[in-house]
Amino acid sequence: MPSPQRPVAAQYVATFLKPEMLHIYRQIRALSAWRPVVFCQKREHEKEFPWQGTMIVPKPRTHQFRRFYYKTILHEPIVAYPGEARRIWQGIDAADAGLLHIYFGHIAAYLRPMFPYCLLPVVVSFHGADTAVNLEKKGHAEAQREVFAKATLLLARSQSLMEQLANLGAPREKLRLQRTGIPLSEFHFSARNAPEDGAWHCVQACRLIGKKGLRTTLAAFASFARSHPRALLTIAGEGPLRVELESFTAQLGMAGRVRFAGFLQQEELRALYSSAHFFLHPSETTAEGDREGVPNALLEAMATGLPVVATRHGGIPEAVIEGVSGILVAEGDTEALATALAQLATEPARYAQMSVAAREGVVAKFDSAAQARRLEALYDEAAELAQRQAMR
Repeated sequence: MPSPQRPVAAQYVATFLKPEMLHIYRQIRALSAWRPVVFCQKREHEKEFPWQGTMIVPKPRTHQFRRFYYKTILHEPIVAYPGEARRIWQGIDAADAGLLHIYFGHIAAYLRPMFPYCLLPVVVSFHGADTAVNLEKKGHAEAQREVFAKATLLLARSQSLMEQLANLGAPREKLRLQRTGIPLSEFHFSARNAPEDGAWHCVQACRLIGKKGLRTTLAAFASFARSHPRALLTIAGEGPLRVELESFTAQLGMAGRVRFAGFLQQEELRALYSSAHFFLHPSETTAEGDREGVPNALLEAMATGLPVVATRHGGIPEAVIEGVSGILVAEGDTEALATALAQLATEPARYAQMSVAAREGVVAKFDSAAQARRLEALYDEAAELAQRQAMR
């Protein structure tokens, strides 16, 4: 007897796919009970993110002018043209989708003109900035409320983001926790021990943007390095702050002790983690309100056994058990971050225990296979809820 055909889950990702969105690619690829079909405005990095049958509905030629008009003149979030929204919907409808999953909150706001004729259950994922940036503005807040009303379920990647969404007016009965998954088989555990020669290797991997707390990392490392003359810091990643951060490194007198490695492929990142002793990630909330969910690089580093020194920010405390798999300090507290590094450097037994606990914490909460099954269970729930509403 032939097996029943898998239901289609339309996945709307505006740009498929930016390098920093590897976690989305992993999540979509891990689906098995539902068949994912990707819809986007733009296709990027096809070699790194191969995918069969991506449906592209390109941005209109006037998109940049329209974006400027909405942002600067109207002070409202841009929305799709009615005709553009119809084309997107026609593609989703033609794919015989049973559900629409939209990544992220501001992209769901862009698709509002499609809402009146989209009769599918709609799931919207929120990952961080889309729960805060610009939402103090009336137009943006109203658009987000429309998203909350339309969505069948609202997914957040951390408990802290769930609370933030609830505070913004999201109905609690629609909120669900959907954590980022890490493919554990790709990140092999290596027990860490304190280097006998004192050559501590600290690492931070991230986009070079404000919320990553990179100036705090550099200043704390400079303090640590003065008492540990063989210590090194590697910062992996690219972003708009690179020139500023390199200049700050020189001002600190650390140009010879800090390496900016640029964007690294996954194999190179894993090798970097294997060579390191500490993973730093002192995330902080920006003036615009941008904040983290749970940083993916932090989870990957922990999966290899790297102890973490980070901040009590966003979803980080949900991944790092303070005093067990890492040490957490207040946002922007350079002195506390440096002290935490120095403290662990003098406690080799505790440091080694943290290495084991880091891996165990990721296994317990962030396994990609388990998170994919949870996501499909949420799809099932959304489909069932939509069916009940249709029968009323």
